Amino acid sequence: MNTTPPYYRDEQVTLLLGDALEQLRTLPAGSVDCIVTSPPYYSLRDYGWDGQYGLESSPAEYVEQMRALFAEARRVLTDDGTCWINLGDTYYSAKGASTGLDRRQKARRGFARPVDRSGLGYPRKSLLMIPARVAIALQEDGWTLRSEIIWDRVNPLPEVASDRPARRTERLYILAKQARYHYDRSAPGAAIDLWQIEPDRSAASAGHTAPFPIELAARCIEAATQPGDTVLDPFSGSGTTGEAALKLGRRYIGIDGNSAYHDQALAQRFAQRGLDFTAA
Repeated sequence: MNTTPPYYRDEQVTLLLGDALEQLRTLPAGSVDCIVTSPPYYSLRDYGWDGQYGLESSPAEYVEQMRALFAEARRVLTDDGTCWINLGDTYYSAKGASTGLDRRQKARRGFARPVDRSGLGYPRKSLLMIPARVAIALQEDGWTLRSEIIWDRVNPLPEVASDRPARRTERLYILAKQARYHYDRSAPGAAIDLWQIEPDRSAASAGHTAPFPIELAARCIEAATQPGDTVLDPFSGSGTTGEAALKLGRRYIGIDGNSAYHDQALAQRFAQRGLDFTAA
């Protein structure tokens, strides 16, 4: 078992630095009440650390990586807990160029290139259906897939493609460990499957390339937990899920492979809580 100390810990917040799967293996079974996360989307962004998720060589490899990671996440979840996963999709261009952001798109934060790696076996310009592939793989691995929420990203940034409708929605999946679990249907948005929430521009301006709105995280947490419960995000990033958890009186465990994101969360998202943010 990994004996590396947490990157940061106090009575409410624990931040773990490193590979998400490896760090999940250090957590006790049944130790978190809810998981709310948005994994790196397939082949869209470079988060700046070796072994990062999202840059696998094929959709199948990415899906298997997600399956293995969330199998370990299921172990650390309480029996009556739920897992909420936000995923966006990817287009395939088959041009044979490298993945990641190009020079023009780096200047236009939030835009990402389609998958350019040649030889994947899909027709050029295909939508890869990554969220659906992941959801089905998790269902086949033993998760109960309870709901697909449509996140309508109100006022999204424009897209450059002119030969298809602009994308405005993403998927949010609710997965349960067993048939009976905690769910508060009176919580905001908990009774409907279409959530109209504007993307978080503040996170993008602060240096994080994939804004995850705090309102989205808060809706998940309010529906799935009670005050004092522990919320986990294995892809913590700038700490949006953590900020929502703390504001709602929950504890938070965040995992990320880039220490700069933990530092950003401590300085910007968690500091207003009045906690003593001294790294362990």
